[in-house]
Amino acid sequence: MIPQIRYELSFPHPNSADESGIVAWGGDLSPNRLLLAYRSGIFPWYSEGDPILWWSPDPRLILNLDDFKLRRSLKKRLKHFEIHIDTAFGEVIRECGATPREGQDGSWILPEIVEAYEVLHAMGYAHSIEAYQDGRLVGGLYGVAIGGIFCGESMFSHVNDASKVAFAYLVEHLKLWGYEFIDAQVPTLHVKSLGGVEISRELFLQRLKTALNEEVSQDSWNIRFP
Repeated sequence: MIPQIRYELSFPHPNSADESGIVAWGGDLSPNRLLLAYRSGIFPWYSEGDPILWWSPDPRLILNLDDFKLRRSLKKRLKHFEIHIDTAFGEVIRECGATPREGQDGSWILPEIVEAYEVLHAMGYAHSIEAYQDGRLVGGLYGVAIGGIFCGESMFSHVNDASKVAFAYLVEHLKLWGYEFIDAQVPTLHVKSLGGVEISRELFLQRLKTALNEEVSQDSWNIRFP
């Protein structure tokens, strides 16, 4: 039986997850609980009408920064976009929730998710990379940076390659500031095509523990891309 979280600020150990990767259900989306979840290798993911579900899948998808595959065709596309960081977080997360996705009916990025991550953004933990063309936001991504790890949450594109270009800039940004890797959470063909690899939950938790001890300056998110 999957345990329920009520008022206590704690999670079961990720290794207690069921076969699908669910660790617990219930609780809330308060900043302290969300940050504890990420530090524990757990993240929220659920649909409208369902209780909050907390996940720690096995295997886990990560991207080692040096393994990112910047293909020649994508490299040529970089100059077609203007990239910004943390200038439109609210727009990015809302676009991620509103953009239709093949094989998905609706979005898990519900209003309460938007509100919770906007609070994390105001606290300096959640960040966005934005791709513009002719002054219009056409793609981007957002996630949570904690210790030396960036936990990717979602991305969107309104024109070809917009999110991939934002991702390429994210990788270079993280490498520049000494981050360890990107947690892409659930295996997807898209991230695998960019260099993502599946690792066991046990190995992920070991690497997470090491990455959490890394001290990355918050100033790393105050820069502006040229």
